[in-house]
Amino acid sequence: MAHAGATERADWRTMIVDCGMYVDGCRDQHVLDLDDALVEARRRGGFVWLGLHEPNAVEFDSVARMFDLHPLAVEDAIHAHQRPKLERYGDSAFVVLKPARYVDAQEVVDVSQVMVFIGDDFVVTVRHGRTDALADVRGLLDRDPEKLTWGPTSVLYAIADHVVDDYALVMRGLDVDIDQIEQQVFSGPKAAHAERIFKLKREVLDFRRAVEPLEPALAELAGGMRPIDRRSAAYFRDVQDHVLRVVDRLSALDALLDSALNANVAQVAMRQNEDMRKISAWVAIIALPTLIAGVYGMNFEHMPELRWRFGYPLALLFMASCCAALYRNFRRRGWL
Repeated sequence: MAHAGATERADWRTMIVDCGMYVDGCRDQHVLDLDDALVEARRRGGFVWLGLHEPNAVEFDSVARMFDLHPLAVEDAIHAHQRPKLERYGDSAFVVLKPARYVDAQEVVDVSQVMVFIGDDFVVTVRHGRTDALADVRGLLDRDPEKLTWGPTSVLYAIADHVVDDYALVMRGLDVDIDQIEQQVFSGPKAAHAERIFKLKREVLDFRRAVEPLEPALAELAGGMRPIDRRSAAYFRDVQDHVLRVVDRLSALDALLDSALNANVAQVAMRQNEDMRKISAWVAIIALPTLIAGVYGMNFEHMPELRWRFGYPLALLFMASCCAALYRNFRRRGWL
């Protein structure tokens, strides 16, 4: 039995990215077992911050029992693919955030996921996907103990603030590419840009889904609730304001892409009309000598023009003159 317990512990500990105990704003540098760290943090009035990466159900079970996490929140944390949200379970809360980064070479918004379980004396963060947000936040907080004076709330605020600040970088990348597509549509070479516009529009939509639901969650955090420290209300409202600005800007970008798409479709239709005019003009120019040649090629017996000495060159001259007149007319009208 002891051997089986050791194997289970070894298995679930492989998902731990970092584990720290914080007391009075400082991280305890002593290496402690997670069980001992939680007991010590509660005894000294501190908290434990446990970071996990893509745990499965078996691995997460021990952590869920240790921190008394709600089964529904645990299920969401394991399966990921959740929308940003805030859920309260007794004296703890569960927050879903979506860090994002813009891959300019592929014109893709890469969205990952961070789940935060927060209680009076613990923070459990679960990361899915490729993001350095948690590592960056932990490093910043470890170097700035004053930011940890709110306890676990300071960790949640720092993560939310860092994630939302990164949204500005994503917006910058989208702005650049959408400006480029606008210039190409209205002043660049004549080409169909619909595929690129649709791709950018899809990325804007996916990014909006990652950002927009976060606003009501931040509003609730700013309103005060257990275990959130009330001193953080103004700071969460500031993050909420940044999210609202990102949402407004995304709406504007979506409208710009709609306009660019409509303009591109109109330009394609105009080019097709121009091509049809050119084709029609050349068909008319070719049809006239064909008609004349067809008439004189019927070889009826009583056709006096067939016996004229200069009938053939006159017919060619007549056909050339008609073609030239049609060409000048179409050219003047802009068809050629």
